[in-house]
Amino acid sequence: MEVISLCREASVISNFMAELRNVNVQNRRDVFRTNIESIGIVLGYEISKQLPRQTTDIQTPLGSKSQELINANEVVLITILRAGLPLHNGLLKAFPHAESGFVSAYRKHNEGGSFEIEVGYIACPSLQDKVLILSDPMLATGSSFQVSMEALKPFGTPKEVHFASVIASEEGVNNLKDSHPDCNLWVADIDPELNSAKYIVPGLGDAGDLAFGVKLQS
Repeated sequence: MEVISLCREASVISNFMAELRNVNVQNRRDVFRTNIESIGIVLGYEISKQLPRQTTDIQTPLGSKSQELINANEVVLITILRAGLPLHNGLLKAFPHAESGFVSAYRKHNEGGSFEIEVGYIACPSLQDKVLILSDPMLATGSSFQVSMEALKPFGTPKEVHFASVIASEEGVNNLKDSHPDCNLWVADIDPELNSAKYIVPGLGDAGDLAFGVKLQS
């Protein structure tokens, strides 16, 4: 697995990340969603550099131009609900003609503090021979990506798989490397550890709650 972290060098991504993490800024939901969406656009741009392309002649008013193009019809964007929606919107702006899918994968907590990832809903087009970009803003243990990939198997075998995230933990990156070595991971930044509740540290908190409001536990 190739792991591409955009914060290895200072760029505008660093500014987006600073506001996402900052407790004095992140409580503004509109700003939080916009920053994640902006990161999604940049992630999509970077991913597009490695996608299959074809050369096409474009007719202009004054002549013709040979141009390499990405075939967006081969791209399927799938996000993990609900936290993944702003990131998905950013990726959609990078790939406006791509098909979309959605997976509801959530932590089902057990007594004693442990949890399992459960999938409650899937809406997905065919993935057969497509380029799959699976997104979730927080890659903690990697379980959400792993369980979602297993749940997507009935929809076909992609020819390429790219994972897209905003913040990953080193443990989650290593777990994903072990389970999906043939895929690529694109992430804005990588943090060193998880706490006892398996949240990324320093991280930014709960991305879904910050984007959409604190949810009631049923």
